[in-house]
Amino acid sequence: MTDAHTHSGKQKFAKERQFTENSTETVLFICSFNSVRSQMAEALLRARCRGRYAVFSAGIAPAGIDPYAVKVLLEIGIDISHARSKSLTLFTGKKFDYVITLCDQALLTAPAALPQGTYTIHKGFISPSEARKNKNEILLDFRKLRDEISTWLLEIFPDCSSREPGVR
Repeated sequence: MTDAHTHSGKQKFAKERQFTENSTETVLFICSFNSVRSQMAEALLRARCRGRYAVFSAGIAPAGIDPYAVKVLLEIGIDISHARSKSLTLFTGKKFDYVITLCDQALLTAPAALPQGTYTIHKGFISPSEARKNKNEILLDFRKLRDEISTWLLEIFPDCSSREPGVR
């Protein structure tokens, strides 16, 4: 990779997320694919704590946003249809106030690969399986995960406990 290519990636990151030294506290959610759990956590915390935290998410092996995650967040007024899966490597060398792993695979990733965080938190949420289920069962599983993550975030970030319309 050339220096110009690397520089362009850094500019894109800074522009896309407006990540600056003067930001409020920073939070990075990490899961395997950055397609369900970390995307949900990022969107829920951002919606609930507007401006209080600069919130990001990443995956060990990004795989695209799961359409069911988009659907169940849209049900509560949060649109992630334009979100994209991001690789953990995008955050190499960055320091965060909170680095939160949401699956055991992310936790087991070599510690050197995880960005530094003042607070490192882990909660192993099981991602819904779409195998051998009908659409209604899948949606129920995704809603359950959304609500579990939402409730858990209130425990971790009680300063954002005020409930915005549509946010559980």
